Amino acid sequence: MTSAEDLATARAAIARVPVLHHLDAAALDIVRLGGLTNQVFRIQAGAEAWCLRVPGKGTDAYIDRGVEAINARAAAVAGVSPDVLHFGADGTMVTRFLEGCVTMTPASLCATPGAPARVARAFRQLHQSGRVFAFRFELFAMIDGYLAHLDKLGVRLPAGYHETVAQAQVVREVLAAHPLPLAPCHCDPLSENFLDDGRRMWLVDWEYSGMNDPMWDLGDLSVEAGFSALHDREMLAAYFDGPPGAVNVGRMVIYKAMCDLLWTLWGLIQHANGNPVDDFRAYAVNRFVRCQALMETPGFGTHLAAIREGA
Repeated sequence: MTSAEDLATARAAIARVPVLHHLDAAALDIVRLGGLTNQVFRIQAGAEAWCLRVPGKGTDAYIDRGVEAINARAAAVAGVSPDVLHFGADGTMVTRFLEGCVTMTPASLCATPGAPARVARAFRQLHQSGRVFAFRFELFAMIDGYLAHLDKLGVRLPAGYHETVAQAQVVREVLAAHPLPLAPCHCDPLSENFLDDGRRMWLVDWEYSGMNDPMWDLGDLSVEAGFSALHDREMLAAYFDGPPGAVNVGRMVIYKAMCDLLWTLWGLIQHANGNPVDDFRAYAVNRFVRCQALMETPGFGTHLAAIREGA
């Protein structure tokens, strides 16, 4: 539903966007699309349509909008994201609206035939594009930064969080000793950040994007979409055009745990900011429990060994 408050927010944002100044805001068809931390709208005037993103309150504390603007434009050049028509200093963004696309969900990514393979091909197109993003996605540096921010906010962490971060130091050491060439990565592949037109997947929302190990994107998506082992195999086989090998499987699985370790803290920040979209305290705790469970499986050590040995 698009409320009167939503319409007021969208119209105020439209007034700040030069490329939309020629439009009569009162006559536009404006529909709220959603968003966990931001407000996203479909704006239509006749046969033309745009996507308007209004940044959420408090997001400037942990999102660098200048970096996002550079990376969103680079992703569009790479052919995996819509063209950016406006990116304001305040984070207000306007892109072309992709007609005929379905916004994915965990359920639809799992149930739609060929969806994991289309996701993989979109990732590969981005990772092999040669684009250079303006930020280095440093997992453990981000964990440290989020922890410092939460400490300032006085937020209570889930029991055992610091101990699990200490246990993850072995992961840090193994990955640092066996790095892959960095690639432009989305880094926050929520299912809802994929738009499917039936032939290909488009990616949107570049707030956390940066140069990263490309296996992060695959591991994080597997977690976000709730992929089964079969879905993982389909995604990996499409990405590598064949068997992925134990090292790449290992990196993907390791990043499943590490993305939960990181996004636990993101959820706590949303909780502290009073974000009403979800119960973010429960979200954070559930992610942390899942991270611990995966790290405690015998297979986790096997995957670390594969990376260490290059098997």
